This record gives sequence, C-alpha cells and structure tokens, in this order.
Amino acid sequence: MEMSLNTSDVGPEEEPKSAGQQQPESLPKPLEPGPDLGEGSDVKAAPLLAQRSQQLLEQEPEQSWASGQGAEPPGTKESHSVKCDSPLPSSSSVEVSHRRRCHTDCLEAPLSRAFRGLGWEVGSHPWIFLLVPILLTAALGTGLFYISKGEEEDLEEQYTPIKSPAKAERRFVQEHFTTDDFNHFSIFRKSTEVHFASILVVSHTDSLLEQEILSEVSKLDKAVQALNVTRDNGTQILYSQVCAKYQGFCVPSNPLLFAWQLNKNLNLRSITFPTYNQNGQPISLAGTLGGTILGNQIGPNQLLVGAKAMRLQYYLKTKEGDDSAHSKMWLVHFLNQFSNMEESLALKMIQVFYFTSISRQLEFEATSTTVLPLFYLAYSLIILFSIISCYRCDCVRNKMFVAVFGVISTAFSVLSGFGLMLFIGVPFVTIVKNSPFLILGVGVDDMFIMISGWQKTKIVDSIKERMSHVYSKVAVSITITTVTNVLAFYTGIMTSFRSVQYFCIYTGTTLLFCYIYTITCFGAFMALDGKREVVCLRWLKKPNILDHKCSSLKRCCCFPFDSLQEEHEADIHPMNLFFRDYFGPFLVSTKSKFFVVLLYILYLISSIYGCFHVKEGLDLRNLASDDSYITPYFNVDEEYFPEYGPKVMVIVTETLDYWDKYARQKLEKCLADFEDNGYVHKNLTEFWLREYVQYLEGKRQDVNDKNTFINSISSFFVDFPLFKYDVNISSPHEISSSRAFIQTMGISSSVNKKRMLLQLRELAKKCEIPLMVYNQAFIYFDQYTAITENTIRNVIVASTAMFVVSLLLIPNPLCSLWVTFAITSVIVGVTGFMAFWNVNLDSISMINLVICIGFSFDFSAHVSYAFVSSSKPSVNQKTIEALYMLGYPVLQSAISTVIGVCVLSVAKAYIFRTFFKIMFLVMFFGAAHGLIFIPVFLTFF
Repeated sequence: MEMSLNTSDVGPEEEPKSAGQQQPESLPKPLEPGPDLGEGSDVKAAPLLAQRSQQLLEQEPEQSWASGQGAEPPGTKESHSVKCDSPLPSSSSVEVSHRRRCHTDCLEAPLSRAFRGLGWEVGSHPWIFLLVPILLTAALGTGLFYISKGEEEDLEEQYTPIKSPAKAERRFVQEHFTTDDFNHFSIFRKSTEVHFASILVVSHTDSLLEQEILSEVSKLDKAVQALNVTRDNGTQILYSQVCAKYQGFCVPSNPLLFAWQLNKNLNLRSITFPTYNQNGQPISLAGTLGGTILGNQIGPNQLLVGAKAMRLQYYLKTKEGDDSAHSKMWLVHFLNQFSNMEESLALKMIQVFYFTSISRQLEFEATSTTVLPLFYLAYSLIILFSIISCYRCDCVRNKMFVAVFGVISTAFSVLSGFGLMLFIGVPFVTIVKNSPFLILGVGVDDMFIMISGWQKTKIVDSIKERMSHVYSKVAVSITITTVTNVLAFYTGIMTSFRSVQYFCIYTGTTLLFCYIYTITCFGAFMALDGKREVVCLRWLKKPNILDHKCSSLKRCCCFPFDSLQEEHEADIHPMNLFFRDYFGPFLVSTKSKFFVVLLYILYLISSIYGCFHVKEGLDLRNLASDDSYITPYFNVDEEYFPEYGPKVMVIVTETLDYWDKYARQKLEKCLADFEDNGYVHKNLTEFWLREYVQYLEGKRQDVNDKNTFINSISSFFVDFPLFKYDVNISSPHEISSSRAFIQTMGISSSVNKKRMLLQLRELAKKCEIPLMVYNQAFIYFDQYTAITENTIRNVIVASTAMFVVSLLLIPNPLCSLWVTFAITSVIVGVTGFMAFWNVNLDSISMINLVICIGFSFDFSAHVSYAFVSSSKPSVNQKTIEALYMLGYPVLQSAISTVIGVCVLSVAKAYIFRTFFKIMFLVMFFGAAHGLIFIPVFLTFF
C-alpha cells in the first residue's frame, strides 16, 4: 500500500481553492494560530489564495517529503531542502504562522536528487529501461520449473516451531527407547506419528451397547479388514500384511468390540469404565468410547451404562521401507473405497465418519490447487479497477493502457521474485500462494502514485523534464514505503515457523522486484506513453482542414470537454475536491471531533477485550477445505471424545538406583504430583517400576538388593513384554533411563492443551529426579506456547525498524511518533477483532500481523507528515489540506489492496480465507486511522 507523500502533488504551484473564495489577506502574525475551523468560522474559507501561498513559499522552504524540487535536469545545484549542517535561521526570518519544525532530511534530499537523475535517464532511454526488466523476468521466470509438484509438503516441518522443545524430547526418546510394530505394538510408546485409519461410529439411538448395533459395527470392522490393494504387478496387499501386530495378531480396532466379537454373550451391562477387566487382564477403554453415561462406582472405575459413540482405530506398520509404502497404498485404497463400502453395507443403526494419517496431507494439497482460478479473477478485478481509476474522457490524459501495463509489471515482479527464490532453493510452500494477491494490491498502488505524479506535470515540457519531475516528487515516497514493507517482511524471518519464514522471504523479495520494475519498466512505459500524448495533442490541435467527420472525431476524443483542456492546467481528481470541500470540513467540526474520539474509545475497548479472547494455535483440520470429509470427523471427535487426551511419557533421563528405597520414594513423590494435576487421571498411570516391585514382593525377593533387582528384571520382561520397551539398560548393572505413562484428560481446547503442556513440564522441572515429559502430539502443542512469543517479538522488532526508518527518511521527528502510535493502535485493533471474526492467532495470522506493521506505517506516515509540513495557520486548515492531498490516495490504496485479496474470501480453505479476513481488517483500520483518527487527533496537539 503506497501513496504519495508530496505536499505539492495536488497541482503545480497551486493552493487548493474552496467553493467560496475569501478576499486576499495579509500574512498572519508570526505565532498566532488564526481562526479555527469548526468553531464558528466559515469552513469554506479555509484554503488560502495562490497569492498568499506564493508569499509563504518564498519565506519558508518547501517542505515536501519528496523535497519538492522542480524538474531541473540533473546537476542543478539549487535545493530548497534544509541541510543537516545548515545554521539555524534567526527568529526575524521566520514569518510563517507556526514555529519552524525540526527537519531531518539528510537522506531524503540526496535521494530526491538521485531519483531526479534517474527519471531523466528513463525519459532519455525508455526502451532500455523497458526491455531489460522484461528480459530479466524471462530469465528468472524459468525458475518456476523448479516447483516440486510431486513432493509432499511436510506439515510438521512447516507449521510447528523450529526449535520446539518437543522435537528435542523426541530425539531423546528415539535414542533411548525402541518399539516393535510386528509383535508388541503400543501406540503410546511410539515417539512419532504412525500410519492409521480411524472410524468414528455414532449410534442413532442413545447407546450403541446393544447386540444389534454392535453386530452392525462388527460388520463394518470386518469389511475394513477385508480391504486389499491390487498393485500394478498383480500382487495384493492385504490388511493382515500391513497391520501393526501384538503377539502375532493385528491390534484390535477397539478393545470392547474385540471382546464382544470373542464372546457374543458378553454382559454389556457389567462393563466398567475407564478400565475393564477381561479374564483378569485390565483393558483401558479411555478414548475408545465416547458420549459415555456412567453409573455406580466400582472400585476405581464406574459402571458403563451407555455410550453414544465408538472409535475404531486401525494401526499400520510405519517403519520406513516397503512396510511404510504398502501401508500408505492401503490407506489410499481405504479412502477411495470407504464411501462405496459404506453404501454396500447399508448401515441403518449407525453413522460413520472416517480419517487417516495421510488425510491432512492429501486434503491440504488438494486445497492448495483451488486458489489458482482465484488468482486469475484477482488480476481481472485489479485490471478493471485500474482502468476505472485511471480512465479520463480525454484522449491525451487518459492512462487506461498505462494502468493495464502497471498490472502486467506487477505480474513480472511475481515471476522474477518467485523464480529467483526457486533458483536459490527456497522451498515453495502452500502458504506462499497467498503472496501474489498481496503483491498485486501493493504493486498497483505504486503505479497509481507514478501516474498521479505524471498527471501533475506540464504537457509542454519535454519527456525528460516530466520524468525527472515525477521521480523527484514520488520516487522517494515509493522508496520509503517499500523499504518499510520489505523490512516488515524480512523481520518475519526471525520467527520459529518455517512456513512464515518462507512466505516472508518470497513476499519481501518480490516486493523489491515490484519496486525496481515500477521505477524502471513501468516508468519507461509511462515515458513512451508521454510521447503518445504529444502526438495526440498535435493531431487535436491541427486545424480542421479535412471533412466534418474529422471534426466530430476530435470532439469525441475531448469528451466531455468542448475543447482541449489547457496544457498548463492541473489535473485535479474530483475525489481530491470531495476531501477538500466536504469530508475535511465535516471531519474538523466540533461535533465530528467529539464523535470520532468516542468512536476511537469504543474501538480501543473492543480491541483490547478481543485481544484477551483470541484463540492460539493452528487447528490442523483448518488445513483442509470446508467441505472435506475430515471436518465432520473432528467435529464428532470434539463432541463425543473430549474427556481423554493422549498418554504422556514421564521419562527419567539419567541413571538412577531404582533399587534404592529413597530414590524410589522421590520418584513416586514426583509421579504423585503429576497424578494430582487437574489434567491427569489419577488411576490410569502405567509404570513398570510399580509392577516390578509388586512382582518381586510377590516372589518374596528383596527389592532393595541391587543384584536381585538387576538379575530378576529379565524374567519380569518375559511375563510383561511391553515393559521391556520402557527400560533402557545400558550395561548389566545400570539403567540409564526409563519411563512411565500418565493419562491426560480435559484438554480438548487449545487453551487447556497449552496449560497442560506448561504445567507438566514445570512439574518435571521441579522434581528432584531429572524428568522429561513427551508425547508425539506435543510437537503440535508447542505451537500454542510459541505463537504468542513469536508474534510479540516480531511486532516489536518490526515496529522498532519502522521507527528507525521513519526517523532517518521522514524529515520530521513528530511524524515518527504518530507513526508508532498508529502502528500500535492498528495492531491492537486487528488482533482484537480477530477474535470476533473467529480467526486464531497462528502461524498464518502471524504473517498478516507482520504485514499490518508495514501498511500501518504507510497510512499514518503520509497523512501525519502532510499535516506537520503544512503552512496553514490553523490545525483545522492543516487537516483539511492533508486530506485534500492524501485522502484519495489513502482510500485508493486501501481499496486496491482489498480488491487484490477479496477473491480469497470465497476460498474453501481457512488458510486462504484467513488471509483475506486479516488483510481486510488491516486495510479497514489502517484507512480509518489515516482518514479519520489521525487527522482528528492531530488537531489536538
């Protein structure tokens, strides 16, 4: 989002005139503010006459951000900017109505002179500056062939924190503990995600604990296990070949269903929950039954009266190699055949929902392809908007084709930026597909500024002079806003999320190309169009020596004018007049100011309230489209299975003398602290040491004797084979690490997941025994703890960078303070209203908050600088002049950016729709600050 910062952009050498002009007046007294608009004076008498403006300009150097210098050819030494080493003028030399302000244009003035020279060169050699970028685009565009179309995007790598503590914990588990998918599979002992298919069965009745319903569920279970894949060579992959096994048999999909299948006469009214004893063996039903209705207490359990839902879980072999490949093939076949299988079974008493371990990946990839048609639509809308914005009913000043080429130039920057990044080897992740929509809106803003600067030049001047004038007026403005936007994106590289890093790298680099192509390629095309203006003007000025048809044609070309517009007239847009004559005077009235202050207070209160209610973390179901089959699966999972979370490993990370009574007591105390936590079930802890102590005591052996403890452990593992995967015996006389398992509960919401994770880690840290907690789900839970920290850090760093840039490049320190205020205010507003629009604070929305900083700078810097650099005698007149010059560019920039991303509002995926929502909030609140809040607040100081 760009707009010109020039206080002289409205018209050459002209002050704005109101509808009713006042009589010329003498210069105001040095330090008297003059009449205040909105407090009894005529609002239409605010602008000064051109004569008075000229007098003021003769006494005070022109204070345009773009230095306000004329279109002299390069080498002109005269400059009206205030130098850093210039002595302060005497008080007698200050005759304006306000005190001389502190200016810091050490960088701005030289940049303006440099760009004046560049404009001269572009006007002298337009074809070179046009063709070189086009050839560069053609060369860099070949990098798009490096987009990996068949390579899967690792969701864990892209959307979880890079330095996640859980990833370090996982490495420790992988190094110290082993698992066996072939004979002793245990899902909660796995350190990584496994291949699986999951089916949620929901009964149409109050409970599925009925013989008829279980019979139907069993029929579904057998149909799933009967699925087989036929490969290209004719061989088949059976479920029994790819399933994870326990003692030679496939792991049952549901323990209660398996018990019923073994014994159809099982008394379903005697089932206890969450643990059920089958033939003396305790079986955990936690997480396998949902919507449970519990009865009387029976020991540590309760009688299971009813259950609305059941989870069928089919675990497959996951080790890399043929087993993993075959498992994936079976899962793909399962997804392809499930609907047909459900239809053929004609299930009448149950409703089923399905999901697999590869579903998120497949749905995410499918979703990303749906955004391409929206990209074409966005370009069409932007071209249409550009044509409407730049169209004039005057064949000389009409810039319709220049506007179209401006959009094409923006497309060139996307090709160049993306191509370069792909050549370098920066991964192209799905979230980067949002970037072209943003670049499109920003690029056309630069184009509008260039065209606006061109239309304020004199057509009688040479092309070189006109280009020199345009560049001296607007190129610094474009440079400053580009620098701030690029800095905002590059600060995003510091984030802990790979997807955000790659998005910021792609977008920041493409913005640089967009800027370079604007001042070269587009500028050159504009210069060539200037030659067309000259030819067209000469043709229109020729006497009508031909027939009547020619005369009629000329009148059509000048429509709606009866004659040619004067060559020296300023091309003032009607919207500028609207802001000067209507909106500005209305805004600075006393009643309007009161209303604006009240509105801002309500805005601030609502935003702060919303900030405390923003949900954190990326819900992985949102990576799929809205109509995906995985959405109802997770909805049912949340509705019927919210009570129990994953089983968490509690790992003793260092060597411990387990045979020592006091060491065991310390360890038991720590486990008791875990079990007393509100997110942990007291009675579902599984710990090999507790079972081993009972085992030795049952055999009347001394638990406290080291030799007995070490020598008997092998026989214990024979009777309890799963426990051998929980103990790492590094030498015959030493146990280097071991682990227990606790059952989490009540963590269905992201807030509870975050709290549980932090509390368990804190308990592990406080224990006298060195402990670590881990579950494979913690890889994703860590985003809840990292996202807020990352967002705050990025916002602070980017805001600081904006402040420094504004101090260096904007020649007025007061502007820097207003810029900082506006950035903070807009960020608070966007973050707060995210909660009202159901947008989580995640890696996707964090990108937009970084974008928010750059755009907030653009809106606020332009308007506040136009205000402080105005030579008007009263604050209300300064506000009106600032809105006159910059109101329409602010509005135009906001609209063009919203148009660029609005097509994403109809996207079926959260990842794209969220981008639109936050960009809309950024543009809306940014424009509101630039057009309403900041102009009013400036009148109070």
